[in-house]
Amino acid sequence: MGPVSAKSYPGQRAINVNRRPAERATQEIDYGRRGKGYVFGALWETQGDCWTQCYTGRTIPNFIDFLCYVDEQLPASIERVYAIMDNLNVHHSHDVLLFLLSHPRWEMVYQPRYAAYLNLIEPWWKTLRSLALKGRRFETWQEMVEAVDEATAYWNAHKHPFVWGRRRRHRVPRRSGQALLLKAG
Repeated sequence: MGPVSAKSYPGQRAINVNRRPAERATQEIDYGRRGKGYVFGALWETQGDCWTQCYTGRTIPNFIDFLCYVDEQLPASIERVYAIMDNLNVHHSHDVLLFLLSHPRWEMVYQPRYAAYLNLIEPWWKTLRSLALKGRRFETWQEMVEAVDEATAYWNAHKHPFVWGRRRRHRVPRRSGQALLLKAG
């Protein structure tokens, strides 16, 4: 996820709609950025586990460091790890090939261009943004890092398999039978 800046992120607050004259929605004006960086993330969708690391740059050594971090987090009993990657140039570097040679259980699967919806981590980024950033103001990059770490820890404490598609809501089952006729009058 990135680039992410230390700034104000709009949230939601209730507005009194009955007040006259009507209250308007406002947002604090935030000029300037107070530090920026990138959040690398991995999601094990069938278990619900996620891992994030924050870096000040989107460089190849940072990406390899993140892959090594994820490899340490995965159980050794897993024989095959399929990592779904987009077409970022960092994902196609020679260092990634060297990582794959030294970690034989890993295999990179590259999604087609303009098909981000095929990667399950994309909707998870939206969840992470709402947990970590929404409605908050960050003065420094370190505050952002702490917020992302707290949100990741919260997600892992309440983890569940990540389901593709919109959230399933409880619906009252319909009873089969005849339709009710409207009464005239």
